[in-house]
Amino acid sequence: MSSFTNPSPVEQRDAQKFGDSPERVRETDHYEQEYIEQFVDRWDRLIDWEAREKAEGDFFIKLLHQHGAKSVLDVATGTGFHSVRLLREGFDVVSVDGSPNMLARAFKNARERDLLMRTVHADWRFLNRDVHGEFDAVICLGNSFTHLFREQDRRKALAEYYAVLKHNGVLILDHRNYDRLLEGNSKSGKSNVYCGKDVEVGPEHVDDGLARFRYAFSDGSTYHLNMFPLRHGYVRRLMREVGFQRINTFGDYQQGHDDPDFYVHVAEKEYRFDTDMTEI
Repeated sequence: MSSFTNPSPVEQRDAQKFGDSPERVRETDHYEQEYIEQFVDRWDRLIDWEAREKAEGDFFIKLLHQHGAKSVLDVATGTGFHSVRLLREGFDVVSVDGSPNMLARAFKNARERDLLMRTVHADWRFLNRDVHGEFDAVICLGNSFTHLFREQDRRKALAEYYAVLKHNGVLILDHRNYDRLLEGNSKSGKSNVYCGKDVEVGPEHVDDGLARFRYAFSDGSTYHLNMFPLRHGYVRRLMREVGFQRINTFGDYQQGHDDPDFYVHVAEKEYRFDTDMTEI
C-alpha cells in the first residue's frame, strides 16, 4: 500500500487530461498535454540529478569520446540533465524537446549552473525543418522514444536523426526493458534512470500497444504518462531498416546484461561494406 497521501484539490484541478478512457489515449501528439507545468516542476525530483549521475557514471561521455564526437544534438532534453553534463565536459550541444515546459526548465537548470543552453522546440518527425547543420552524435535518452505511438512516426523520427548526423555519426537511444514488462515480470517503474526517493513509479496498465505509468509524489500529487512499449529487437530492426549500420546494445550500461532495467542502443551511420543487414 502506498504511504503517500491523496492528491490535493489544487493538484486535482491541475491534473492532466486523458478523458474518460485514459487507456485509449494512444496518440503521439498527446505527450505535450501530459508534460504539464506542475508535472515538469517535479520531474527533477523523479530523476535526482546527483543520484543519476552516480548511477550512470561517465558511460555516455566515454561512448561519445570513443566515437570521436564533439557536436551533440540532444533530441530529448527534458529538464536538461544530459545536456548540462555534456556542456560541462566541453561538448558542443544543441538541446531539443517537443515540450516547451521541459525546455524552459532545462534552460533554467543550465543557467543555475552558469551554463548557456541552446534550445530548440521541435517535433522529431520534422527535426531537420527546425534544426540546421550536421552533428557527430544524436542522443535520445530517458525512455523518450516511447512517446511515438505509430510505427510511421518512429520510422520518420529515426530517418530525421539519420539525416542530421554526419556521414560517420552515431545515434544513442535508450528505452525501458518493455519485454520484461509485457511478459508480466516487472511491477516497479524505478530504475537507475529514475533515482528519486520521494516518488513511487509503477505501471497501471500494460498491453502490446500501451504502457501507462503512474507517478505518485510525496506531496500528494499524482501524474501519468502513456507510452508505447518498445521491444528490444523491434527497435534494433527499425534502426537497421532506416539505414543504420552497426548497432551495439548495452543493458544498464553494460554489455551482455540479459535482463536490464534499461537498454541503450548505439547505432552507427558510417557505411560498412562488411555489415550483414539481415542480422537483427
